[in-house]
Amino acid sequence: MLQQGEVCLPSEHGPVPAQTPEGGSYDPFDVVDRLAAEYPLIYLVDLDGVERAEPQLDFLQELSRDATLWVDGGVRTADQAIDILVTGAQRAVLSSATLRGPPELRRAWRLSTELVFEVEINADGLVAPSTWTTRDPVALAGEVRQVGVDHVVVSPREIEPDWQLVQRIASQGPTWVDGSFEASEQGNLQAAGAKGGVFHIAAFLGAVLSDREGPAPSPSPALRDDET
Repeated sequence: MLQQGEVCLPSEHGPVPAQTPEGGSYDPFDVVDRLAAEYPLIYLVDLDGVERAEPQLDFLQELSRDATLWVDGGVRTADQAIDILVTGAQRAVLSSATLRGPPELRRAWRLSTELVFEVEINADGLVAPSTWTTRDPVALAGEVRQVGVDHVVVSPREIEPDWQLVQRIASQGPTWVDGSFEASEQGNLQAAGAKGGVFHIAAFLGAVLSDREGPAPSPSPALRDDET
């Protein structure tokens, strides 16, 4: 997760800056380089886009140069999905929580096929505006696939993954599990027939939560060492 140029981690009170064991902050370029050396795909959540509809397009462009990124930038319209893809991201994530409804999904698909759809679920069920025609996560995933989007991400928020639900959605096509999924649950992932899981980077980096409530402002991306 990236907010105002700073790497963040989830907490009980929402995203907070990640901190090194020594108390410093993480360079997002270094983090992406380290992850890219170990994993074929990085799932990046642009919190500025999700929370304020102001995706960090300059940062995304720089980070996409040396890594394969799926980017959730809080896309609300088809045009915003294209903005994400123009940065170099392999796929733009469209979420049930933020996309304005089926017409925008169909329009986005006409503009580009490099899309992923996130089905977000919390304790009350599907997280989605009333413009969607169903409140059933399985039915919604089916509608999305009928449009043409092949990959679906099931994202349980602050609840444990429902592996039977994952199995039903995975029976339709390639399905990933995000949200509260942990890397230790790979057995459940495989048993449900899911293609893969998305887990947070804290353990990989040895990161800890910062005491600060939010990141310090960063108006523009820092240059990498090999840039002028």
